[in-house]
Amino acid sequence: MYFITLKRAGYELFSTTPSGRVAIGLTEKPQRVHVLLLDRGEWSVVRDWAVEEHSHTDLMLALGRVDEPSDPAGVLGLLPPPAH
Repeated sequence: MYFITLKRAGYELFSTTPSGRVAIGLTEKPQRVHVLLLDRGEWSVVRDWAVEEHSHTDLMLALGRVDEPSDPAGVLGLLPPPAH
């Protein structure tokens, strides 16, 4: 899949998949990576971690090697495991 970068308040980077139903965001200070799903016209954060744990760039490169899931929630299975 590939990503389309948009402007969104509160984010240094906000990119959606071609369908516009999944997004990767990098917040301003403190820098956190958000994975968001679009539900009924509203974005909701479904995963959140510090950029130091796993970079947004590495995530986007990894996702670039796979097709966008037909079900947006399918992207959750492609994410790195939560750091503890």
